[in-house]
Amino acid sequence: MPAEPAPAVRRAVSPLDHRIEAVTGHDVDTLWTYRDRGVLDEAHARLVDQHRELAQAQTGLVFHRKVLHRLTSGEIPIDAAFFERVDRTVGQLENAAEARDAAADRVLAALEPIEATTEASTPGDGALSTDDQAALLAIAGGAKLYEHLLTGRRSVPTASGTRISHAKMQKLEKAGLVVRDTSHPVHAGQPVTLTDAGRAALFASRRTPTTQMSKPPARPGARPSTPAQRR
Repeated sequence: MPAEPAPAVRRAVSPLDHRIEAVTGHDVDTLWTYRDRGVLDEAHARLVDQHRELAQAQTGLVFHRKVLHRLTSGEIPIDAAFFERVDRTVGQLENAAEARDAAADRVLAALEPIEATTEASTPGDGALSTDDQAALLAIAGGAKLYEHLLTGRRSVPTASGTRISHAKMQKLEKAGLVVRDTSHPVHAGQPVTLTDAGRAALFASRRTPTTQMSKPPARPGARPSTPAQRR
C-alpha cells in the first residue's frame, strides 16, 4: 500500500480542539479525513470547515509572530528601515489576531449547537452493527451496484476493494441510509452513495462514548475546580 502524502500545511492547534474532540469523540485529524471522504453530516461538516479556517488563521498568526521575534532578536541592524519593518509586522500581526478571533467565533457558532444536541441525546439510540458500519464506510469511499449478465447475481464492489452483498445493500437502502442512482443501467453499474441519514448514523456510531464530555476524576485532596470561562 503506498504511503499517504504528507499534508502541505501542518494543522495548527487551536484552543477549541479539546472541545471539538470531546463532543465528537474523534481527534481533529480524523474529523478532517472524514470530511474529505464525505462521511460527516451537514452540521459536523460545517464545523470542520470552520475549524480549517481557524487553523489557517492560527498558522498566519504564528508566522507573523515569528517574524516579529526575528526582527527583535538582535540579528537585524536598528535603523530607519528596521522601524518600518517592525511597524509593518505589528500591523500584520494585529490583523492576523483579528482574523483568528473571528474564525474562532465562527467555530463556536458551529460547535455549540452540536454540544447542545449531544447533551440532549440518549446514548445508544439507532446504533449500527459493526457490519453495517463497515459497509457504510466502504460505500462512502465510492461504490456501485452491478448485476452479472449471465448469472443475474448482484453485488456492490467498492473503491476500497471490499464487496458488499446485495442483501446488505437492500437492508441499508430500506433503512434510508444509502441510495442508488437508477438512471444508470444496473449492468453498467449504479452508483451507490450515503444519504444524509446514512452519514449521520455512520458518524454517530463511530464516536467514542468514553470521550463524550467526560470530566477527569479529582485527585485525592484536591480542591474542586471551577468551570473554565467560555469565550
